[in-house]
Amino acid sequence: MFKQKDIHQITTITLFSLLILTGILYFVFYERLAAYFISYGYPIYLIYPLAIAKIVGSVVILITKNKFLKGLAYAGFFFNFLLAFFAHVMIGEFDPFPTISMGLLLTSYFTSKKFDKN
Repeated sequence: MFKQKDIHQITTITLFSLLILTGILYFVFYERLAAYFISYGYPIYLIYPLAIAKIVGSVVILITKNKFLKGLAYAGFFFNFLLAFFAHVMIGEFDPFPTISMGLLLTSYFTSKKFDKN
């Protein structure tokens, strides 16, 4: 049986390592991603800031002990996943990544609350 600390570590490392990877891929596959952003109705100038925010926010959550910065990073990812989910719904497609990411994010956040009190 997994302990709460194990669940927190698994979900946190899995989610935020994937987000660092996707942030890097935003730089590598910019042209392909720009076509997706246009089809979703988003301006392509958001690609680089979003990539940087994903990488920096993930590093903040994985490394820093500052509760305020962690809270901001968790909130930013929450809204990112929520808006990504609805962007896919509005064009009539279902992408499981925002839904799975939201589940991992909420699990990571609520299991971390126990350790922040100590």
